[in-house]
This record gives sequence, C-alpha cells and structure tokens, in this order.
Amino acid sequence: MNTGVVQKGSSAPLGATVRDGGVNFSVFSKSATLVELLLFDDENAAKPVRIIALDPRRHRTYHYWHAFVPDLEPGQVYAYRAHGCFAPDQGLRFDGEKVLLDPYGLAVAVPDAYNRNAASRPGGNAAVAMKSVVADPGRYDWQGDVPPRRPFAETVIYELHVRGFTRDPSSGIASEKRGTYSGLIEKIPYLKDLGITAVELLPVFQFDPQDAPQGRVNYWGYQPVSFFAPHHAYGSRKGPLDVLDEFRDMVKALHRAGIEVILDVVFNHTTEGGQDGPTLCHRGLANDFYYILEKDKSRYADYTGCGNTLNANQPIVRRLIQDSLRYWVTQMHVDGFRFDLAAILSRDEAGHPLPNPPVLWDIESDPLLAGTKLIAEAWDAAGLYQVGSFVGDTWQEWNGRFRDDVRRFLRGDKGTVSSLASRLLGSPDIYGHEEREAEQSVNFVTCHDGFTLNDLVSYNEKHNEANGEDNRDGANDNLSWNCGAEGPSDDAAIEALRNRQVKNFHALELLAAGTPMLLMGDEVRRSQRGNNNAYCQDNEISWFDWSLLERHADIHRFVRQLNAFRHRRDVVAEQDRFSLNELLRRAQIHWHGVALDRPDWSEDSHTLAFTLRSVHARFLFHGMLNAYWEPLAFELPPVPAESRQTWRRCIDTALASPDDINSWEKAPLVGQATYVVKPRSVVLLALALQEAT
Repeated sequence: MNTGVVQKGSSAPLGATVRDGGVNFSVFSKSATLVELLLFDDENAAKPVRIIALDPRRHRTYHYWHAFVPDLEPGQVYAYRAHGCFAPDQGLRFDGEKVLLDPYGLAVAVPDAYNRNAASRPGGNAAVAMKSVVADPGRYDWQGDVPPRRPFAETVIYELHVRGFTRDPSSGIASEKRGTYSGLIEKIPYLKDLGITAVELLPVFQFDPQDAPQGRVNYWGYQPVSFFAPHHAYGSRKGPLDVLDEFRDMVKALHRAGIEVILDVVFNHTTEGGQDGPTLCHRGLANDFYYILEKDKSRYADYTGCGNTLNANQPIVRRLIQDSLRYWVTQMHVDGFRFDLAAILSRDEAGHPLPNPPVLWDIESDPLLAGTKLIAEAWDAAGLYQVGSFVGDTWQEWNGRFRDDVRRFLRGDKGTVSSLASRLLGSPDIYGHEEREAEQSVNFVTCHDGFTLNDLVSYNEKHNEANGEDNRDGANDNLSWNCGAEGPSDDAAIEALRNRQVKNFHALELLAAGTPMLLMGDEVRRSQRGNNNAYCQDNEISWFDWSLLERHADIHRFVRQLNAFRHRRDVVAEQDRFSLNELLRRAQIHWHGVALDRPDWSEDSHTLAFTLRSVHARFLFHGMLNAYWEPLAFELPPVPAESRQTWRRCIDTALASPDDINSWEKAPLVGQATYVVKPRSVVLLALALQEAT
C-alpha cells in the first residue's frame, strides 16, 4: 500500500481524478468537522489499510475537502467517513463510523458480505459496505464510435431490463453472460431484425438490490446509490473497472448496429430512504443539501413514494445531476435519458413547483448535451402532473393519456372515440399549443410499471401475491380486460381474441403520430402472471422467456412487419420536419364512421375510420377501427382520379398470420366498395398515388 506524503490537492474536479503521479480526491461536505479518506486493498477488506485524515486547514477549500495521494492508480478501492454533529432537527446526520461512497465515484465495488442493514445500525460497517473505485475513463478505446443521432421521427424505442433480457436459460446465452451487458450484445441482431432503433434501459446506475421487502431483491433498480457508476452486477466480469469497459462495449456494439442507448435515470430520490434508512453516501456527507426536508428537518419530504426526495434545484445537487449527465454522454457515449418522475425536478427546496426550474434549464441548455434525447415522465408520486406542460423546448414526454385512452377504446368502453382520434394524431389537444414536432408524444401502451401486454388482455385484476404485500401493492385500475377468462386459458376462442387484441394494441401504437415505445417481450406475449408491480421479482416472472418466440411467432412477425412498414412509410426527413400542427394540415385528414364522412363521436360509438395523405402525397391511407363486438361493413372512399391503382389491404388484425399484415408489394387488392371489419379489429388500407416513385 502507498505510504507517500499526501499533498494538498485541488477542490476541482469532484471525485477521484487520475493525474500524473497519483490521484486527486475531492468531496463536498459543508458541515463536517473532519473527513477521512479510506484506502482499501479490495472491496472485501475488513478494514482500511490506510486512513488519511483531511486537515481542514490544509485540505479544505470552501466546503470541499480534497487531497492528492501520490502513486495511486486506477483500481484503487476507497471510501470516506465524515464526522460532525448528529442533529436531525437541524438536518444533520453525520455518523463518523459509517463508510461512505463518493457521490462522484465512477465505479463501485460491492463486498461479498454487503449488508444494507449495517448502515442503519450503530457501529462501523467497513467490512460490509459498498466502496468506490478509482477509474480513468480516458483509457478506453472507442475505436471511432460515433453516436447515431437518429431523429425522433425515425425512432422506435424498446424498453428493456439488462438482466431480465437474457437471464433466462432459454436465451441461449452462455451461463456466465446471462443477464449482463455482454449478454445483451449477443441479442443485438434480434433487436435490429425486430426494427428497434433505440433501447431504453431500466436503471443501470449502481443501485442497492437489498432495498426490498425481507427475502426479496430490488430488481428494477429504482433505488440508486451512485449517479456515475454502472451497476456492477450487470457485468459478466466482476472487476469494478471491467464493468465500465463491458458497459462501453455494449454501447459501442449497439451503435454499430444503428441502435441508440437511452438510460432510465433516477434523479428524484436515492436508496437511503427515510429517517430510518441507511447512511450510505449523501446522507452522511451533506444530508441538508442533498434532500428536501420537512419543516421538521428530522423528516424527509417524500414526493417519490420511496422515503426521500432529492433537492434537485439546490446548486450542489443541480451540479451533480448535470455532471452525471455530461459524464454518461461524453465518456460513456449514451444517446439519451428518460427521467423517472421528472416532475420532481421542477420542485424547489420547499417542495413547491417552480415555473422555470433551474435544473431543467441547466440540462436543456447545456452545449455538451445538445442533441441528446431527453424524455420526461412528467409526473410524480405526490400528484404533480405535467404532461403537456413540462418545462423546456426539447423534452419529449411519456404520454400517459395515450396509454389510457387506447386501453379504454380497445376494451370497449363508452365515450372513447374522440379521445382516441386525438391520440392517433399525436395528441394535438395536449401538445398542439407548443408548435412542436409530432414526436414530442412518446406513445406507449405498456411499460415496466404495470401489466405486460399479454397480461393486459388476460387479467381483470392484479395478482401480486408473490410480492409479499398481500396484493396491496401496484395499481388497482389497469384498464385491462381478460377477454372472458382470468389468466391462462385453453379456450381457443379466448386465445384468438387475445391475440387479436394484442395486434390491435401494437397497430395503434406503431401507426399513431408520435414516438412509439415497446415493452420488452410484448412482441411475443411475455407474461408476468398478472403481476403489475414486479419490482422485486428477479426470477421467471420478470425474465424474457425466449421460447415464446416460437410459440407466438405470429405476434413477433406482426410487430416486425409493423416496424418495417413504419420505417418505409412517407416520413418527414429531418431537414424539412414540420410541427405537429403543420403535419396535420398537410395530412388532409378526413374522419368517417361506418359511413363515409359521417364519423360517430357519440357516447355509445365504438368505431372510427379515417383517410389521410402522407406528407409528400405519395400514399393515401384508409384506416378502420372496430372496437364493437359485432362485424361491421365500412364504406370505402373512391379511388382518387390521380391514382391508377386500387386499395391494398396492408393490415387486418382479424386474419390469421401471414394474412394479418403484408408488405406493400404483397398486399392483396381490395376492389369492393365496402369492407367488413370483424369484431374488435383494426384494418389499414393503402393506395399509391400517381406521384409515388
């Protein structure tokens, strides 16, 4: 172990920075009376091999504690202890016995005996605590990697869980690579063939898997403890620095396939929880800075449902968030971020919503983040809902209204036709006032939180018994319909109806104006057995069962063909992109019911038809949606004079594969004046106009 003379060091940059001859350490802690830098031989060391007490007269500048330690190299395991007043009523929670992660640490080492509870109890926890690791990100060879920078108009997002995607033995991945970044690399051909252009990864920031009910694990990863380090357990090689390289290998491989990487990031809370939670990092260094506290400062404001809320608009935390995003873009080459419970980022230090939240404008105006995809989940757990009003000029938004209105329509609810029409058009009633692009709306029917698409058509009620909370957790109103039987069914008619409904959902999602987002496995009817809150299920409930690819080959083919159709349709090139409102004007949309030019917007209506021109007038499309439980004959528009073609049937979800969807070249002709749309099905016809090339 190094025993060289510790030098004063520098307050900037924060974190552990490799320099000629050693490593500079810097950490923020305003109210600490003493900060100790701990050096370990490895993550399993029972105690530090060296303790460097930072003298405030020499190693403190403003509120930053710093030191330069000579002869250290990447791979060095380190941590901090911060001494000070334990006065919860003042917002201070120093505990000089607790080992603390570096908030700016680039890698995390987790000991074999890691114990979350030890960070909540009195006494030291050096042997069982997570620790930071010195890393030099500049040593990686990117081999000329360039981000694809694909416009949203050409984007199809696939939300997936790194571990769950390949963890199941049916993945065909070697056992040591299942559930890892390397395992995902081997499935890139599958994603590309499916037509995916961007993967949205559930949290990959280092999180605490022990933050879960007794006997279970935190699987989703929405309990971060580090905003810079990739989650160590997703590496096939367990060395902390190997994990960094493996993550970057994954990004590089995805980019080579033309697929972008979007990270689901959690800047709204940490795994340290409420007042009884563990002291792992931020709480032990500057509790009163990092978290929003109640008037009684011993208590945490909880707008997240997770026990605490990050004080995102406090300058220190604002810098942390911005520095984290910059790091992932510049050093890890990710292409975008989906912000979990993003509405929280608009709250001030008292929890009140701000009209112009500084942290959001910091992110949007940062030149290093220019061109990065920014997606907001524009609500929080305390009722703040900002869909259509989220601050900023470039943010896309998860459109929860799309999810709910499409579910209601296909379920057969009354009074849904008008709302559905708006969702198909990019939700102009929500976004039209901003004169933004149509892709501002991220359209989804399912995501990690809630039923899978298979379960949406197979269960009327949630079945979360395996979570150990007596089925109390998870949403109670899922807008689902089991098609006549609760859970798996051997009834051929019920299975056929479910298959049709799954295709209906996919068709509306991928044909609507906006940016579509698919959930991992929905293309093969992956089931979670009715569990709509599988956050603690690291098992077959959550994992992708690859045998479904053969069992539901028809659904997989349908989604694959839909994506191909979407990529080939008359999309607007980036250089002449229009606002949503201009796009709708150019489309010349005409609404119909079963009769032409007579749309039925009534409360009892379950049908809708439309005719529209593609933006450059190369194609004419006619769609017919029948959510009624009887077949209906829809009148077809006459062929325009400028076209010598006739209508072609591209999609009919009531037909068996391969007739349910056809490429333009193979689509059968439709010469009659009416078309019978079967119960609960979607039909799309297309016509090449004379201008088509």
